This record gives sequence, structure tokens and C-alpha cells, in this order.
Amino acid sequence: MKICVFGTWHLGCVTAACLAHAGYLTTGLDYDRAVIAGLRAGKAPLFEPGLDELIAEGIAAFRLDFATDPKAVAECDIVWVAFDTPVDDNDVADVQCVIDAARGLLPHLRDGAVVLISSQLPVGSTRALSEDFRREEPSKTCHFAYSPENLRLGKAIEIFRNAERIVVGCEDERVIQVLRPVLENFTQTILWMCLESAEMVKHAMNVFLATSVTFANEMASICERVGADAGQVEQALRLEPRIGPRAYIKPGTSFAGGTLARDVMFLRSIARREGLHVPLIDGILPSNKAHQRWPVRRLTERYGSLKGRNVAVLGLTYKPGTDTLRRSSSIEVCRGLAELGAKVTAFDPAIRTLPQELEKVIRLTDSIEGALSGADAAIVATEWPEFKSLSPSVCIDTMRSPLICDPNRFLGAAFENAPQITYITVGKA
Repeated sequence: MKICVFGTWHLGCVTAACLAHAGYLTTGLDYDRAVIAGLRAGKAPLFEPGLDELIAEGIAAFRLDFATDPKAVAECDIVWVAFDTPVDDNDVADVQCVIDAARGLLPHLRDGAVVLISSQLPVGSTRALSEDFRREEPSKTCHFAYSPENLRLGKAIEIFRNAERIVVGCEDERVIQVLRPVLENFTQTILWMCLESAEMVKHAMNVFLATSVTFANEMASICERVGADAGQVEQALRLEPRIGPRAYIKPGTSFAGGTLARDVMFLRSIARREGLHVPLIDGILPSNKAHQRWPVRRLTERYGSLKGRNVAVLGLTYKPGTDTLRRSSSIEVCRGLAELGAKVTAFDPAIRTLPQELEKVIRLTDSIEGALSGADAAIVATEWPEFKSLSPSVCIDTMRSPLICDPNRFLGAAFENAPQITYITVGKA
């Protein structure tokens, strides 16, 4: 069996490398020649732990190659559309660019091929693409399916290869016959459903998670004002069977990165198109945006004015395990601090240089101690494991005033109980 993975950014690279590792002859297809040249040399276009090594392994075993010509799909039994759908700074996804790219493959598909879409698209997109194919290629029969991706930066390979479940939407038995033996390499829990239900699963999952984060942080803000501890409230909620121990209700930082926000925007757009009123969904992004400035608000409450204050920011990336700065909450916090006149110094183990537009906002250092030196306050903005080694004594010795703003209580009890440190967390007065 031959598989073509169309799109070779994060989702596509991980998908292709994992399929090759499972023993399938896999081709990664992308029209970006520079990206393909890097992949042929064993270099992914972005950092993901273990991905370069997995790509190199597939190439060395002659199970993984890369192409820029759409004719590469002509010999493939499965064409897996895995473009990462672009999202702008207003959380609006460029759906059309993915649809247009996928349409370009239609003339080259072999008769009987299965087209599995995992790109992040609004409900109805897979059926529309299937109907385009039937209209444009009436002499061939291909089978279209949708499977929502569930990867996370920093843990993508582990999640793909050991999936808790895989959801597949399809219309005929042929899809199940072709995909089941492939997907069972990664999980035994496969849910088969109709196309629209599978597409809605992705929207529903991300919007539920976004709602949960927003709820937890709004509750935490109230807790801060009335003397309650949101962490203790969280413990009690998790013991409620209707909520559960794995619920997404930990108070802390706002959600970032565009993934959750994209699906919120998808559902808002669909609701408007259908004439539906969705006040809960409409409120998610404004609430999350407001909470993004929580560290700035708490420091302003503490000092009154931040003008001339030295603030250390630990971590700049969107999340640990990646070097992605785009859509990072930490960057927005840094901008908010600078707007109020603070001097921002930062350290991130994955960042050695900053984009030119951020050099005026952030002074980058090459160590934790360098960032903390002379600081009036420090913010734990990205939870890199390296920061766990930080001790209260280092903060006391290097900072002008040892005030630690740690939204998620990442540094733990040693800091929370240190008598010489002011320790501020989300949800605690």
C-alpha cells in the first residue's frame, strides 16, 4: 500500500513520518520547494521533539520520500490531506487556500483511491470536495473521508503513534476496509460516523476545551477578589462525577496558538449563517483576550505604575517543546508590559534571536539568572522543564525585589511557601 500525505508542515510531517515508521511506503507532497528540499535532507520545517530523527529513519529505510509534483498521488491508495490551515491574527482561518490546494489533486487521483482529510476545515468541506470530484472526474470513483487531527506541539509523535481514539467520517464501506488496517497501527479505538459528524467533533472538542479554560479563569478572577483559592475550588470540582478528574478546569494562563480560537470562529460563523444565537460561544474569545493580560493587571495592581520597572519574563514560545513565537501569550504579555513603560528582559531555552519587531520590546538573555538580574518582578510565561530547577534563593539573590508572577503555580510549593518571596498565582488573593 502506498500513501501520499499532502501538506508537510507540522501535521503533515508528523503524519508522514509516523506512517513510514509503521512500515508504509509514504510520500510527503508539498508545493513549497524549499520545505521539500529541507525534508529530503532530514530537516523538518519546524521544531518538534524527535521529528527530524523519525524523518531521517524513514528516508534511510526507503519508506519515506518527498515530492512537489501533484502527480505523486497517481500511484497512491490513500491520499491524506494534512495541510495546517493558516490562521490570521484575528483567528480567521484561510480555508480557501486549503480547499484550492486539495482541488488541484483531483485530476491526478487514481480510480478507487481513498482521500482522507485531516486539515482543520469547517463542517461541510469534505462533502463539498467529494462533490467537486464527482463533477470534474465522472469517469473515476474515489472515496472521501474526514478524520480530525488531535496533535499537540511538543508531544505530536507520541500522540499520533499512541492515539487514545481516532474518529473517521465516511460514506461507504470501502473507506473502512482501506483505512482500518492502517489506523489500527495507532489505536484500537476507532469511531466511524458520517462526514459532518466527524467534522463537528473537531469543532466541538476545541470549543469545549476553550469554554472550560475560559470558565476556570473567570472563576479564578472572582476567587482572587473574595479571598477564595481557585486551586482548592478546582480540587472539589474534580471530585464531582459530572465534571471528573481530567476536566480542563485548571485556572492559569489564557489559551493561545490559534488552534482553539479557529474552531470557536468556525462555529460562530456557522451559527450566523444558520441564523442561530450563540451567546456562550460568542463570549469565549473576548473573555480569553481579557485574561491574557492577567500578569500585567496583577503587577499594575501591585505597583500602580510599571514605568521604569524591570520585569523578567521566563519563556517566550507558544508552549514548551517548540520554538514557535507566533500567537504566543507570552509575547502579548511582553508587549503589554512595554506599552506601560516596563523594561522587559526575557529568557527562553529555545530562542536565540528575536524577530526584528520584538527587539524593541524585549531584551533577550542567554540564562535564567541573566533575565532575573535586577528585576522588580518575574513572570513564568512558558512552562519549560528547565525552569523547575530555579530555586527561591536564586531569585532572592539576583532580583531587586523577589516577586514571582506564576499563573499556573508551575514553580510549586517551594516558592509558594518561601517567606522572602511574594508569589502571585491565578485564582489566589
